[in-house]
Amino acid sequence: MPGSTENVSNMIQVEKMPVVDKGSLNLTTVSVMQATGASLIYAAATNFTDVYSKKDMMGDQSDNDYNRMNKFYMESAQNVAIYSAFKLANKPFSLNYKGVYVLNVLPKSTFKNVLQIADTVVGADGKTFNSSQELMAYIKSLKIGDNISIQYTNDKGEKKSSEGKTIKLQDGKAGIGITLVDHTDITSTPAVKIDAGDIGGPSAGMMFTLELYSQLMGKDLTQGRNIAGTGTIEVDGKVGRIGGIDKKVATASQSGASIFLAPDDEITPEMKKYDKHIESNYQEALAAAKKLKTKMKIVPVKTVEEAISYLEKN
Repeated sequence: MPGSTENVSNMIQVEKMPVVDKGSLNLTTVSVMQATGASLIYAAATNFTDVYSKKDMMGDQSDNDYNRMNKFYMESAQNVAIYSAFKLANKPFSLNYKGVYVLNVLPKSTFKNVLQIADTVVGADGKTFNSSQELMAYIKSLKIGDNISIQYTNDKGEKKSSEGKTIKLQDGKAGIGITLVDHTDITSTPAVKIDAGDIGGPSAGMMFTLELYSQLMGKDLTQGRNIAGTGTIEVDGKVGRIGGIDKKVATASQSGASIFLAPDDEITPEMKKYDKHIESNYQEALAAAKKLKTKMKIVPVKTVEEAISYLEKN
């Protein structure tokens, strides 16, 4: 169901850089709660409230593992946001890629009960990589059923290596059946501190980047407006797809935002094959706005540069 709209300037501190926003840049959240009889009746009677089983939401993960996963997603999103904003602002920073966090292991993976949540994969077949994309590209280059060794450190810092085989993933390509996110740390000048409280997940990445850029450059991107949005951020500045965007549009509209920045993600033939009804986040956001009859403008963005350009020119 719709969650909250949060001003990201309240979460970000850039050393010796004041907040210049006369309006606000806001992340949006989705609210999740355990179903009761009353909430099921409410869900049936209202828009933008969905009911899922616990297994559909969390798979085989425990509550603790699910929360840890979202914490790691948030940590990665913050570091990539700092990277992206400092790169755009031409300010000094250093990003250290440490590997990839293991967030989940599929039951059919040959590494099930070997790799654990919070382990950090640092290599494959003795090779090291500079990003999760490089690691995944290497694994996908293998044939299904090939032998593969994975080098990793556990949450105690112990270095380990385990043997397994690649499996067939939903896209038909080879993989090892793990959900992952980059494990990085970053230093910058000026120093940055981001505290999102109990909010987890990767979807605030773009909004963090916009606020950081605004403070670093001393530019008020809001021009007095209340701007909401959502989307992951990648190191190349690409804004990525997120879940529950209809609910985020609803909460942004309720909060009085005049603009909503939505990921204009590409829908590939492979994605259509898996889900023939799938639409881009932008299309989903437009449909939600139409249902709400809101005056809030839905703006499609493929990159954070597009978002900055739009806000500066409009």
